[in-house]
Amino acid sequence: MSATVSATPAWHSDLVAGLSIAGLLIPEAVAYSGIANLPPQAGVIALFVGLATYGLLGRSRYAIVSATSSSAAVLAAGTLALAGGDLVARAAVAATLVLLAGLCFLIAGAARLGGLSHLIARPVLRGYTFGLACVIALKQLPHLMGIADVHGDFVPLLILQLARELGQLSPAALGAGVIALALLFAGERLRRVPGSLVVIALGVAASGWLAQRGVALTGEIRLDAGLGWPRWPSSDQWLPSVELAAALLLILYAESYSSIRGFALKHGDAVNPNRDLLVLGVANVISGALHGMPVGAGYSGTSANEAAGARSRLSGLIGAASVLVLVLLALHWIERIPQPVLAAIVIHAVSKSLRLGTFAPYLRWRRDRLVLLASVLAVLSLGILNGLLVAIAFSLVMLLRQLATPRLSVLGRLANGHDFVDIAQHPTAVPVPGMLIVRPEEPLFFANAEAVLAQLRHRVEASPGLHWVVLSLEESPDLDGTALESIGDFVTWLAARGIALRVARLKDGARDALSRLASPQLPPQALDDWSVEDAVAATTSPKGTTQ
Repeated sequence: MSATVSATPAWHSDLVAGLSIAGLLIPEAVAYSGIANLPPQAGVIALFVGLATYGLLGRSRYAIVSATSSSAAVLAAGTLALAGGDLVARAAVAATLVLLAGLCFLIAGAARLGGLSHLIARPVLRGYTFGLACVIALKQLPHLMGIADVHGDFVPLLILQLARELGQLSPAALGAGVIALALLFAGERLRRVPGSLVVIALGVAASGWLAQRGVALTGEIRLDAGLGWPRWPSSDQWLPSVELAAALLLILYAESYSSIRGFALKHGDAVNPNRDLLVLGVANVISGALHGMPVGAGYSGTSANEAAGARSRLSGLIGAASVLVLVLLALHWIERIPQPVLAAIVIHAVSKSLRLGTFAPYLRWRRDRLVLLASVLAVLSLGILNGLLVAIAFSLVMLLRQLATPRLSVLGRLANGHDFVDIAQHPTAVPVPGMLIVRPEEPLFFANAEAVLAQLRHRVEASPGLHWVVLSLEESPDLDGTALESIGDFVTWLAARGIALRVARLKDGARDALSRLASPQLPPQALDDWSVEDAVAATTSPKGTTQ
């Protein structure tokens, strides 16, 4: 088999992948436009721009840049906040937000902020994605059942609105939606059968019969509509517009970098996050200027591209050309896709984020469970945009809480050897007589330095007969001004009690900072111990007695 694969021309594999991607993503693009409450052409324009721009300028061989369900939902929340229910005004505001998000990408790329996505911890992203998928799926159910649309992002209220409208349910719409969903999930098991294309073809074929029974179709798609420049925000809308654009940047880049980095690691490819920021910035600026949706490298499109056999960025360029040809030749048929079928496509797309198995590792590791749960609840209760911001803020608060209340370990010698370990965790470890050896388990900085050294003072007062204190700072790569002042005060406090301090396992940055402290109670030789054992040996006389 390997010989067959190597004999297949790369362009042939990219051709097949590009054609497959175009067929898969066009209906998704139209459906995501509905999530954002924008005309269908907004998603199609974004798809073409994203594929073409990243294919020309990007680095990843597999990344597929297009409209995503998460950014569509954030955009919908943002335009509702700025323009209310006026659909024309919301379309203009949406174009401006996408353009501003692109400018934010470019600024971040120029400033080399490639690590920006790390502001969103993975548990936050997992929980947010799960909650977002719940909201999106619920908001698609009315389209699936042919009843009035529901509004808002508060899930209990959405369910209540949906229950009130059940009397308007359309059997024809519900039947079409359920059949489409069944075929899409069946297509996952039959990889050789393009489930989405089959569903779309059947939906278009039945569109006349469904329309006669009141089932809504996609409707007219005008690619030349609204191609003027987006309108800049008014003076009182600049700040919220920039805040919303920054939120789009965070969610798009977190999702994009996760996809790009994941497939790069899988195939041993290089990653250049700053370049990806710039390329995504260019793509979003162009999409916003053309009144398209925000674009990013979604996981589903990228994984589908890899599964289809893509070997280079040529697959994205072929996909862009295929989108253009399909739109020009088959626009009439795309306009006849029934709304329940589009709703089924969206529900199927977000269903991958509704699997509870995603949370299993965090439950098994007993790490970040509260952050994960808070992220889900924030989206379900506060809405898409506020939920994202609250989830990020909560994760940062939990991090600061952990850093601000570090544990101070008391170390002892293990089995008369060279290792010094936490006495609480290893009962066989023995303290060194006349000496207190401690290690903060978090880096020392302004938020915890005073608290850590207060703990250490209590330890010293509870240990009579001390001559030395050894402070292991292996967890602190550097020390800020507050930490230095606190250590200086602590050294003076120790000296008043006839106790000397040695600092072990210093990183270069922390050693340089402490050497500039110029404290007479902390001479340079007190900073030269590369290990705790060195510090203990330096305080022991040749006869083995503590000085």
